[in-house]
Amino acid sequence: MALFNLRDLLASLGRDQRVIGIDPGTKTIGLALSDVRRTLASPYGSLKRGKLTANATEIAAVALREGAYGLVIGLPLSMDGTAGAAAQAARDWAHALSDATGLPAALWDERLSSAAVNRFLIGEADLTRAKRAEAVDRAAAAWMLQAALDACSRPDPSV
Repeated sequence: MALFNLRDLLASLGRDQRVIGIDPGTKTIGLALSDVRRTLASPYGSLKRGKLTANATEIAAVALREGAYGLVIGLPLSMDGTAGAAAQAARDWAHALSDATGLPAALWDERLSSAAVNRFLIGEADLTRAKRAEAVDRAAAAWMLQAALDACSRPDPSV
């Protein structure tokens, strides 16, 4: 499947159809889930990064179980907004994941999501390093998905 503009992806979905936010790390894939109105993102879980077919099967199972019909995948842009090697790898992975799951996908800038989540978990939640490692991927996915949903709730034709 082709990658969609985020607004077009959300507009193509039916009423009460959720989206899954995905933070594709090198070792762990963080998952988040929107509510049925697509206004609130919540951490959902994480998967060990492995073969695409295995990860796609797991993500498709989550989508089926939770009523999700689209994917919002984090795009790791450089701090200056340019797309480097990591962004191209994420774009390629997003295309392949969309094809493998049969779900439409859009990319969303994930710059600073992990840093912001770590800062919160250290300062506010006062979690140990081990507990932070468990929570950071799914929380970063929720942070990224919430930013995407918030951006689409504003009237901005550039999104």
